Amino acid sequence: MATLETGHVATLGALLRGLVADAATIEEVVGAARANSPEVARLPPAEVRRQVTILLDCGLTALEERVDPSEQDFAEARRLGADRAAQGISVAGLLRGVQAGRDRAVELVVRHGRTAGIPDEVLLEGLLTIGRYAAALERAVVDGHRHAERDLARAGQEPRTRLIRRLLLGGPVTPTTEELIRFGLRAEGSYHCLVADGDDPVRAHALARRLARHGAVVGTVEDRLAGLAPRLPPADRLDPAVLLVAAPAGPLDRAPQMYGLCLAALRVAARQGRHGLLDVTELAGETALAAQSALAELLGATLLAALDPADGFHRELAATALTWLDHGQRLDQAAAALHVHPNTVRYRLRRLRELTGFPPTPTGEGAGSWPVLEILRWWWALRSWRDQR
Repeated sequence: MATLETGHVATLGALLRGLVADAATIEEVVGAARANSPEVARLPPAEVRRQVTILLDCGLTALEERVDPSEQDFAEARRLGADRAAQGISVAGLLRGVQAGRDRAVELVVRHGRTAGIPDEVLLEGLLTIGRYAAALERAVVDGHRHAERDLARAGQEPRTRLIRRLLLGGPVTPTTEELIRFGLRAEGSYHCLVADGDDPVRAHALARRLARHGAVVGTVEDRLAGLAPRLPPADRLDPAVLLVAAPAGPLDRAPQMYGLCLAALRVAARQGRHGLLDVTELAGETALAAQSALAELLGATLLAALDPADGFHRELAATALTWLDHGQRLDQAAAALHVHPNTVRYRLRRLRELTGFPPTPTGEGAGSWPVLEILRWWWALRSWRDQR
């Protein structure tokens, strides 16, 4: 970098410092990385921002301190690569994100540099210096990733994942007793099936470690963390932001059936915005009804055909009836939940009955007297009408 004068270094360095400190610039680079790598896009934005900041800071260091890349050990970059391997991000997916982010950063440096009046030859020389450093940095990321992959393989992660997939998805070949014993399972044992929301690989990795401490055998099944556990960890010891659905303990030959139920319940809970450790039986009703989407649509369209989804008052009537049913057909409790007077709830239910034939409201403030199946039919119709519109 002999051709780049000290004054130009200071000017370009000031530009880079400003870009590193600018939230909008960071978001542009983060956006490029996430847009060009679906695997990186699965990471929490905060984690990608941390990665981008590390790389930009390193580029600034290379420019201002004129560091020889061969003299650096890039420990943080190696840790970054190792973290991504543990999170299940492939090296190709990682590099696509890194390189897309780097290209966007170069575009921003050139654009802002020209606006600041920095000559093109100064920008070019500075970017060449940073580029040499960035290439060494990327090699360190890849090196850390590959070392972590080998460590995970030696620890049995891939064989463990293959076994879990066979147990949960079913297959033509039943695992042998020796295979089960290798990973701490017993053919005659009783295990909880577990399925976690797979949107956040960082949290999923932490959850896998926590579950393993309680004897669980977990792996990635259909892009989600899933597994079998002899006992469930205390709910208050888990990340409250993670959604984890568990089935009651049962024999291994029922694992595929339990996995299917847990997966269906997980989708329902995720749509509801639920978090934490949930038993699949807590979601039994919603899960069973969600499996009959065509019937739900017919029910809503038939019973509530007179309601216009564009009419705010009609939406208010449906919401009031749902709240009333969800609160045991109690006018007082529904009114408290809606922050209105009980007479308002009574009036809305009467208007809904006039429009749709909604059954009469039981008299008094006690629990309603509708038959259970009638409650279910109208509750399901109202829920499907609301959700579809």
